[in-house]
Amino acid sequence: MTLLHVKDLCVDFTQNGAVTHAVRDVSFTLDAGKTLGIVGESGSGKSVTAMSILQLLPTPPASYAGGDIIFDGQSTMTASDDTLRKIRGNDIAMIFQEPMTALNPLHTVGVQISEALSLHGQNAKSSKSEAIALMQRVGIKDAETRYSNYPHELSGGQRQRIIIAMAIANRPKLLIADEPTTALDVTIQKQILDLLKDLQAEYGLAILLITHDLGVVRYMADTICVMQNGEIIERGNVDDIFKDPKHPYTKTLFDAVPKDSPPPPQIKQSPILEARHIRVQFTIKKNLFSSDETLQAVDDVNMVVYPGESLGVVGESGSGKTTLGRALLGLQKSEGDIIFRNQSTNTFSKKEARALRKDRQIVFQDPFGSLSPRMSVGQIITEGLDVHEKHLSAEEKEQRLSQTLKDVELDISMVGRYPHEFSGGQRQRIAIARALIMEPELLVLDEPTSALDRSVQAQIINLLRRLQTEKNLTYIFISHDLHIVRALSHRIMVMQNGKCVETGITSEVFQNPQEAYTQRLIQAVL
Repeated sequence: MTLLHVKDLCVDFTQNGAVTHAVRDVSFTLDAGKTLGIVGESGSGKSVTAMSILQLLPTPPASYAGGDIIFDGQSTMTASDDTLRKIRGNDIAMIFQEPMTALNPLHTVGVQISEALSLHGQNAKSSKSEAIALMQRVGIKDAETRYSNYPHELSGGQRQRIIIAMAIANRPKLLIADEPTTALDVTIQKQILDLLKDLQAEYGLAILLITHDLGVVRYMADTICVMQNGEIIERGNVDDIFKDPKHPYTKTLFDAVPKDSPPPPQIKQSPILEARHIRVQFTIKKNLFSSDETLQAVDDVNMVVYPGESLGVVGESGSGKTTLGRALLGLQKSEGDIIFRNQSTNTFSKKEARALRKDRQIVFQDPFGSLSPRMSVGQIITEGLDVHEKHLSAEEKEQRLSQTLKDVELDISMVGRYPHEFSGGQRQRIAIARALIMEPELLVLDEPTSALDRSVQAQIINLLRRLQTEKNLTYIFISHDLHIVRALSHRIMVMQNGKCVETGITSEVFQNPQEAYTQRLIQAVL
């Protein structure tokens, strides 16, 4: 039975007199109990389509230029506000991409689930017991205690489970999942997707899955629609589309998924970096009535990195990989010995350690957060020169800026613009340029592609490969995305609970992992 029918939907956005056709003549159907995946890159119109089903777009600037959306025999586009309020949460529920922003930080998670129930008729007493039962159903351990936790006290996977509990609280007929696993580790991602499959079978849910992750679509969906520039350019059965994509754009999306790891380089030099018995611990402050706790974030880690190679550091959130990367650069206080270019950094004075930062640079995970919104692109990229190379003339600085922009495939005309004027991929190129302009020997890349579409990820990976060859750069590549690590890294180091559990040549580790944890990570990759 057809539960949802989107017919010739057209959505426009008007801003400063300019009209953007965000969605154009989009049509599809979704049957009860089935999963439809809508795939496309950022800006393709997939989330706008999903938001339109529940009439959640602000009007203005959004406007519906045509079409209709029929849910369970009723148009949501002509429905009254009262009717829409009954449909939202009761018959159609939504799981948003980032649970931390979807949850209210001022209320406990239990209260927020109870509120979802009480808004639709449950009394306060029964809503609490039902909320705890829902938390148990979605796999929250010790649900009665967790009921009183605030969102920041839960992990990313736990927060996403809370969002799912809120979504299924009133037994909806349709679940719209908008990028439900983008920010999650591979093992947590699979747990969440398996949970959605179980709930679908139990409640007969129809699921509309919005994502740019092709692995998630293939694992979850029965049918697929591929969107580009606001239009559906290909549709069909998932197996058929994956086996034989017809449209060039669909083929480009599939080809963008990294597959092979680079061969290890010939080691002819001594290590550029050695780390011996690195330890980092944090003190977690408790309240006045309990003692503080100590967290061992990095626990006795040893590693070696050779000039011109890429070492991938992988592990789930909380494994210590980012903390280790920061410790290696002196950005995080640590115990142990870090040897750079055959000299222990423990012997460096503050002045020497500061000068060393020029040769060891970092590219952070979120370029929008790491780039100052008040500085132009030119100012952002050349800021390090003002600190470390004050002797450069204005002309020499301009030449260095121009060459660096060329290196990362950006145009010199962009220097006067600001970060918000660029796409995610362009912002990441700016962040890479800021590190490159210092002419470093070692570059730590901390999840530099996690927030990007697959095709943009492929572009950044190709860029990093080319720059490594041209400039003989050494990379420490930190990520939980095993596809990307495999595509870029010569060797791989697997971390769990602050320890290194396995290391080796990337292709060998992927083909024959020795440790149970590594095996579990690789098996979880969709």
